[in-house]
Amino acid sequence: MKEKVIAICGPTASGKTGLSIELAKKIGGEIISCDSMQIYQNMTIGTAKPTPDEMQGIQHYLIDFVPPNKRYSVADFQKDAMKAIQTVLSRGKVPIVVGGTGLYFSSLVDNIVYQEFEVDLQYRQKLEMIAKKEGLATLYQQAMKIDPEAAKKISSNDQKRILRILEIYHQTGRTKTEQEIESRKNEVPYQYLLFGIQIERPILYERINQRVDLMLEQGLIEEVKTLLQKYQEFPTALQGLGYKEVVEYFSGTVTKEEMIEKIKRETRRYAKRQLTCFRKNQAITWLDGLEPKEKNINLIMEEYGKSGEGANKNSDETTK
Repeated sequence: MKEKVIAICGPTASGKTGLSIELAKKIGGEIISCDSMQIYQNMTIGTAKPTPDEMQGIQHYLIDFVPPNKRYSVADFQKDAMKAIQTVLSRGKVPIVVGGTGLYFSSLVDNIVYQEFEVDLQYRQKLEMIAKKEGLATLYQQAMKIDPEAAKKISSNDQKRILRILEIYHQTGRTKTEQEIESRKNEVPYQYLLFGIQIERPILYERINQRVDLMLEQGLIEEVKTLLQKYQEFPTALQGLGYKEVVEYFSGTVTKEEMIEKIKRETRRYAKRQLTCFRKNQAITWLDGLEPKEKNINLIMEEYGKSGEGANKNSDETTK
């Protein structure tokens, strides 16, 4: 039987970090981050990376290891995550994949392989110039014509993912959706047990607002200033929520108050998109994020224990 991997997803500020760390302590697990922003070095406050104290001695993988000026693709993530899973299993531990980046999550648990290609910088600059002169809506309409299925899944304001849809088609001659359909025929190498955390929307949104306030208190603006001084270019890193809004503030296009409200608003919208994305996966068992951690941990451990004898070589030990 296939070896078992626990995977926990959910929107930002839903409590994934705290739950996964407590679960890892109980079940003998190690955590593999599935977050497209926590991979970057020197980007700590705005990505809500768990601190060493919060980690409580639990080994974490795929956090804080990519320079902000380096390009890192979903294909890179899938390769690194598979390697990390095998490392955790070889150590006799339970792999726990945790994160809210839907593209990363599905690439791993559904084994979707995206064709790798060299970025055509001239084409990207052309697209960026169109976005600047004509507006991002023009590029979103192009994406809708080329790959409506993929375009409908993203925000019309998500420049990074709009460009990705156009670039994939430009470089490969095939749409992102076509690649996903073809790739889903590949066998999934592990038995993934999928769990999602959901919270009533008003409470989730209030948590998001509070988190943004805390990030600003902790020095988000100073963090972005340091990044701009240290690095000359940011292929994707500074497109992240919280960072691009601070850059706009530095440029004088928004006031500080407008910047704060925009971060909160865009983060709430992102959380809504995350939930929409994850709810399409019928294999996910949903947990109430307002329930005590212990209850949700017991539900996960029960599912892990009954999901197949011998699927993990240490299942008898780790589920006791």
